[in-house]
Amino acid sequence: MDFNFLNQKEPQNKGKKTPKKTKFGANIAGALLFFMLITALYLIVSGDGKVTPQVSISELANSIVAGEIKTVVVEGDRLTITYQNDEVKESKKEVNSPLSQTLSDYGVTASALAKTDIQIKDESGFMYFLLNNLSLLLTIVFIVFFFWYLSRQVKGAGMQAFTFGQSKARITNPDDKVNKVTFKDVAGCKEAKEELKEIVDFLKSPKKFLDIGARIPKGVILTGAPGTGKTLLARAVAGEASVPFFHLSGSEFVEMFVGVGASRVRDLFKMAKKAAPAIIFVDEIDAIGRTRGGGFGGGNDEREQTLNQILVEMDGFEPNDKVIVMAATNRPDVLDPALIRPGRFDRKVILDLPDRADREEILKIHAFKKPLAEDINLKLVAERTPGFSGADLYSLMNEGAILAARENRKKVFQFDLIRAIEKVMLGPERKSHLLSKKEKEITAYHEAGHAIVASVLPYADPVHKVSIIARGNAGGYTLKLPLEERRLQSKKEFIDDIAMSLGGYVAEQMIFGDITTGPSSDLQVATNLARAMVTRWGMSDVIGPIALVDSGGRPQYGEIAGKEFSETVSTKVDGEVSRIIDDGLKTAQKVLAEHKKAFTAIALKLIEVETLEQEEYEKILTAYGILLKRKEEIKA
Repeated sequence: MDFNFLNQKEPQNKGKKTPKKTKFGANIAGALLFFMLITALYLIVSGDGKVTPQVSISELANSIVAGEIKTVVVEGDRLTITYQNDEVKESKKEVNSPLSQTLSDYGVTASALAKTDIQIKDESGFMYFLLNNLSLLLTIVFIVFFFWYLSRQVKGAGMQAFTFGQSKARITNPDDKVNKVTFKDVAGCKEAKEELKEIVDFLKSPKKFLDIGARIPKGVILTGAPGTGKTLLARAVAGEASVPFFHLSGSEFVEMFVGVGASRVRDLFKMAKKAAPAIIFVDEIDAIGRTRGGGFGGGNDEREQTLNQILVEMDGFEPNDKVIVMAATNRPDVLDPALIRPGRFDRKVILDLPDRADREEILKIHAFKKPLAEDINLKLVAERTPGFSGADLYSLMNEGAILAARENRKKVFQFDLIRAIEKVMLGPERKSHLLSKKEKEITAYHEAGHAIVASVLPYADPVHKVSIIARGNAGGYTLKLPLEERRLQSKKEFIDDIAMSLGGYVAEQMIFGDITTGPSSDLQVATNLARAMVTRWGMSDVIGPIALVDSGGRPQYGEIAGKEFSETVSTKVDGEVSRIIDDGLKTAQKVLAEHKKAFTAIALKLIEVETLEQEEYEKILTAYGILLKRKEEIKA
């Protein structure tokens, strides 16, 4: 997904409310707690807290015969006995047996029984029923409550099953002021914004287009390198037109089950048509839009089913359907031809990496909420960041602010941004990566070899900094930047770049008579560049102007995997790559041999101070008679 030029908050999901997920374990705990509360309530209601002494029927019979009993109250099978001294005790009898019969069986005569006041209470009413059946009622209530919770779980699962094929698009409403983005918030991309203004005009006032018989493109596909702002630009179109913005990734359509993706596509377009005018934005559409029949996806055709449904939905639009489909990808070469034909995604908007002026504008946007010191020069920062995307520039400004905060400063200074450039390009410094004296010496001569070759060769970029402090995966680095922006590179520039990459290899061999693993990445860069010159850009006199691979490095000819071209051509390619590398080695050897004093001086200075900035480095070059490159000389 692309980083945005603007430091925006993440869009909030205001279009759909996400239901809270209930946990089954929490529901069971709630049911048990409810049962315990009911039980405690029963214990409170059923007892008054007093402990009444119990006597047996035989003791009661003896007491009646002795005349010690004042009254006996009969309540079902419970007997409440009051003695002559007002002492109260309780006893139990058989439920279906009369008390007089029971006492007679225990030897109580009718005359003794007549002297005792026996009261029989008729047990009836709601409270009697409730108290006597409370335990049963509590059990029933607990079971009902338990199954009610279970039914809720089953219902939730059932609802999820029914919504499985619904779209998962996130909706940004036009009245959402927090997440609203307009073209003013997007720096650079002038041509892209001009192309998209027509989409905005159509969504705002479609009548003027329809009256003249014009039909606005149904689909717009944004292509460009990662981080160039494709997602942000799509949001800006929705913000300018003040229409709902449906945003989701291409991977969100694809599921394990065949047909779910197609169902989600149908639901997405149905939602968008109801909210029309609206914009549908599918990020990373190459996840589902790859060329069909190419062997992608294995035996699961879910991706192809989803793509087919998108093709049908887009081709089924009516002229007055005010729904625009936008998509973004950084791999337009793998998209299915049916997807980008006229009538579907028929307008392609290319987002290039920003030039110097655009980089300066982007830096101003990212610096808006950051307290900058008086020495900040964003123009200089923009000049030192060729090839940076909007995402890289955002990271640069953020890293600069982090460096200032780490040192407890309240403002961001220019040297913070300069350090941040190197951190974004090469990675953080590894100060804990201590080198031995011998390794430090090898690294110093290695980097000095790169720097001298770059400074002497006429078509190599000038050196801005040389360091032997480990950064990222590199044990040291030579930072070189072009004097001016350029879109095209010549064969002579590539040849000098290859020689510069091999400068460290030659330096180690020349000074120490041995080779370390240090130049491994340099050799890889030089080899890849030489092979691209031969197979992609036609910069070989032997092979000629033939493109043997496409821009992605894949074969142009042949259907068999790995079969790029014939064995004869492959042999010639390998020979040409070797020749270009050998020429670069000879050039680097010649430069270092002719300027060995300057080469040695720079290496010794690096061992002493570890880092040489451009001004100090150029003083050493001037002292040894090496002329510096000037912008006027390059233009001439």
